[in-house]
Amino acid sequence: MEDKIVVKNLSKIFGHNPEKGLDALKKGMSKKEVLQKYNQKVGVYDVSFSVKNSEIFVLMGLSGSGKSTLQRLINRLHEPTNGEIIIDGTDITRLGKKELRKFRQKHFCGMVFQNFAILPHLTVQENVEFGLELQGIDKEKRAEKALEVINLVGLEGNENSYPSELSGGMQQRVGLARGLAVDADILLMDEAFSALDPIIRRQMQDELLMIQDRMQKTIIFVTHDLDEAFRLGNRIAIMNDGAIVQIGTAEEIISKPASDYVRAFVEDMDRSAILTAAAVMQPVEDTAFPADGPRTILRKIRKKGLTGILVTNTRKELQGYIRAVELAEYINKNKDKEDIPLNDDLVHKAEGVNEDTSLSEIINIYSDHEYGPIPVVDKNNKLKGVIVKGSVIAALSESGKNDNNAQELLEEV
Repeated sequence: MEDKIVVKNLSKIFGHNPEKGLDALKKGMSKKEVLQKYNQKVGVYDVSFSVKNSEIFVLMGLSGSGKSTLQRLINRLHEPTNGEIIIDGTDITRLGKKELRKFRQKHFCGMVFQNFAILPHLTVQENVEFGLELQGIDKEKRAEKALEVINLVGLEGNENSYPSELSGGMQQRVGLARGLAVDADILLMDEAFSALDPIIRRQMQDELLMIQDRMQKTIIFVTHDLDEAFRLGNRIAIMNDGAIVQIGTAEEIISKPASDYVRAFVEDMDRSAILTAAAVMQPVEDTAFPADGPRTILRKIRKKGLTGILVTNTRKELQGYIRAVELAEYINKNKDKEDIPLNDDLVHKAEGVNEDTSLSEIINIYSDHEYGPIPVVDKNNKLKGVIVKGSVIAALSESGKNDNNAQELLEEV
């Protein structure tokens, strides 16, 4: 997937003559020292990252970490002190005001804020049309586009309502619809769902993911909520003190925190809800084929020290599972025969999970799982790996927080 946005060595110092503060930071002075000595506030310092096309990239951090400042730098609502912001190959830090205005109209949907920022004297449709009107789109076309996105965000029938007549969740949908109506590539969302109650917030997160599945925007989403970041982000950048301290998927961050700060940040997360089969699966030691004889299969099992073996065809498509004990008993009963056919009753059904299956689902599967390891398969049922109970326990043991099913699994072994 191609990079949509590339940020290089980006810094923002607020105050008079910010270059002095920037130079002091380069020489090792802290943010606090720069503020005390030069009366300059460091918003962002020496940040580099890229955002892929059609990715939801989350900027995550506590208040004052620099996440909102960084987002505003990306469309130059804040002017950078230093660095490059390259969007579709154009470094927008080099654009003049007129060029920047045109570039924003083409590439940015605008911003969706925590406080909705919708105009109280305009109806839903008029609010959604507002950005299109600023672009000079004629009345008929902007009305058509507005109604399209109003339906998309679930506000059909409310076109003529005013903001005061809408719930908080509906008002936020208006803000989202206004951003989407512009039909540009990049959508910036700053704490967009923070003012909503938990149930509505979850619904809006679901709504955003469904809309993204259809529209494939490049979204930069700012939040201080770790659960929201992990739920929405294809990748998450965790910020502290104006710098990015780690970038990765939710799974990468929770399983391999880059620092003590990140580790402390994620320590209360339920690992079983974040980690997936891909994180805990192991390579397949060996497989049996339907054409193998029972003695050949038992030899494979014993050679690898297994309690059973998965059966695949030559295309690695999962066929089932054979238990060593049952196979050995079958061979012993037929020991006088030179050629023993493989009895179909020995091949037990083996349901595979995909690599995106969460650890919490896998724990639940184990309670009903009768035979051997849990196979991991791709969309074509081809075997990718196996999950053994020990690898699940190892993943869970790195966190003190486990759900009841996970605790039962730990106690069972």
